Order: sequence, then C-alpha cells, then structure tokens
Amino acid sequence: MKPNYSKIYHDLLQAEHPEKLKDVKVRELLKNLNTSDEVIKFNEKLFKQSKESQENNQKLRTYDKETMLKILMYQKQHGFSSNYISKQYKISRTTIAKWKKICEDDIQ
Repeated sequence: MKPNYSKIYHDLLQAEHPEKLKDVKVRELLKNLNTSDEVIKFNEKLFKQSKESQENNQKLRTYDKETMLKILMYQKQHGFSSNYISKQYKISRTTIAKWKKICEDDIQ
C-alpha cells in the first residue's frame, strides 16, 4: 500500500494555495503522480525552495523500484557513468551501486 500523492497534494493546494488548483497544467500533473520521481518533480515545479531546504530534503528522499529502474535504464541506454548520474539526480554513487545490485536481474 502506497500513499495517494494526488489526494495529498490536492488537499494541500486546496488549503494553502487554491489559486494554483485553477491552473490546467497543475491539475493535469496531479493526475499523474504515480512514481516517486514524478512526485519529486511535481513538488519542485510547484513550490520553489531555498538551496538549504533542498539539501536537507535530499537526505530524506526515497525511491521506489520503478524509479530506480528508470534511472538505471536511462544510464545504460545513454552510456552515462555513475558519477554523471549521481550529479544529475543528486544521488550518491554508493546509492546507485546499491541499486544496480538490487535491480541487476531487471536491468538485463
């Protein structure tokens, strides 16, 4: 069982920023919050954060298996190094190496 991010963000926007719910693009993005990667991107687009809060939030991020596979397949398809991917997604190289071990059967 995973959280219903669409409902959570809808309630949050309705309570604090009802004007953003009138935007068609925001409502469209709300419907497509299935993976953690989509939730993170939606949150970044919707709420501008300071650099300090971004660094603190990065430590608390979790990724589902679908998102891990998406990132690893992107890396494999384009031939990027783990160092490049870690900088692009702000994930440690150690984490990417762990993901490769966890998902090695699915990547092949």
